[in-house]
Amino acid sequence: MTDTPIKPITTPTPRRKPKPEVEMLGGRKLKPATLMMGHGFDPALSEGSLKAPIFLTSTFAFENAAAGKRHFEGLTGKRPGGAEGLVYSRFNGPNQEILEDRLSIWDDAEDALVFSSGMSAIATLLLAYCSNNDVIVHSGPLYAATEAMIARILSRFGITYMDFPAGATRAEIDAVLEQAKDMAARQGGRVAMIYLESPANPTNALVDIEAVAEARDAVLGAEAVPTPIAIDNTFLGPLWQQPLHHGADIVVYSLTKYVGGHSDLVAGGLSGPKRWMDPVRALRNTIGTICDPNTAWMLMRSLETVELRMTRAGENAAKVCAFLAQHPKVEGLGYLGMIQDARQQDIFDRHCTGAGSTFSLFIKGGEADSFRFLDSLRLAKLAVSLGGTETLASHPAAMTHLSVPDARKAALGITDNLVRISIGVEDPDDLIADFEQALNVV
Repeated sequence: MTDTPIKPITTPTPRRKPKPEVEMLGGRKLKPATLMMGHGFDPALSEGSLKAPIFLTSTFAFENAAAGKRHFEGLTGKRPGGAEGLVYSRFNGPNQEILEDRLSIWDDAEDALVFSSGMSAIATLLLAYCSNNDVIVHSGPLYAATEAMIARILSRFGITYMDFPAGATRAEIDAVLEQAKDMAARQGGRVAMIYLESPANPTNALVDIEAVAEARDAVLGAEAVPTPIAIDNTFLGPLWQQPLHHGADIVVYSLTKYVGGHSDLVAGGLSGPKRWMDPVRALRNTIGTICDPNTAWMLMRSLETVELRMTRAGENAAKVCAFLAQHPKVEGLGYLGMIQDARQQDIFDRHCTGAGSTFSLFIKGGEADSFRFLDSLRLAKLAVSLGGTETLASHPAAMTHLSVPDARKAALGITDNLVRISIGVEDPDDLIADFEQALNVV
């Protein structure tokens, strides 16, 4: 008779608990912008340093052998209650834990996890919840690498998918979930996850999170294992949309974008209730997709100014789009501050508190005209990514979404005359002057 195999993938290591925090003052709850300055960090633990040091270590010393034994008893499940404290930097570290504490505040979440990139966060999430013969239901479009992860990589392991357009109605979502449920039953699996991206990249189309949650409960509510709803909140988070308040279970971020905000790091994050985070944390412990200490420290710095940066960029975008909307060379704008569709406006009014600063610009003409515009920009940089302090412009159909089949690009509205713009914190009149001279070349 052999011992029962240890399965560390199902026994996550709970995070170190920081000292009691000041979260209420004068009978009112402190705002996230205030908490970013010290939440989760005790200077007394770091020689009185006002800011958390960067903890560059691969392993942490136990105070005695008994403490080491106790930790691994909790880690392996031989003792109930899990394991607390720091042991090895593949699992956790002080910088990552402080960052996770602060990230969770913005989404009003119980827990958060940080990763080496947005895609490592997404991949770890999907692998934690999806198994052979399962079905993923997702909105479309998604970031091209996310679509590739689902359609090309997970499909190699017997995981299939169905999708619906970002602006789908409750009835349309119900129908797709019913089909996915039937598909899963035929395959011997289950609908393992509903994955959303709203606003969608690069069209800015919004998903009705509340309708998706209602559809999930109506169609899949009888399943023995609940189906989580995850949503990529990169375009509007963490300032202008809080999906957990509208029915989502897990919020996904490319922290590279607005949270990092300076185009100098790559990272990803998840936030949500602990019961949804624990399986992902366990898998992250095993495969090592955690964010490194230096990047975590830089993100802590960035969170101190994220509200200021996003507010300024949003104000700039409103001014720039007011100019672009009147320009004769502009066919249209995919900007959340100028929504033309009544249903999309309804979703925006219920889910969003701001229009953001990333939008789609439709140039009159085609690829050649869009390229002339991009090549003529003097201040805005021709580069992928978004959410930095500088203004960026790119051509999704020929760049980030080039791998998407032409028929699907057409169906999703990713056209040759679509230019994605991410407005930064420069002077708005200078940006308008740049866009005006570039459009004059078209």
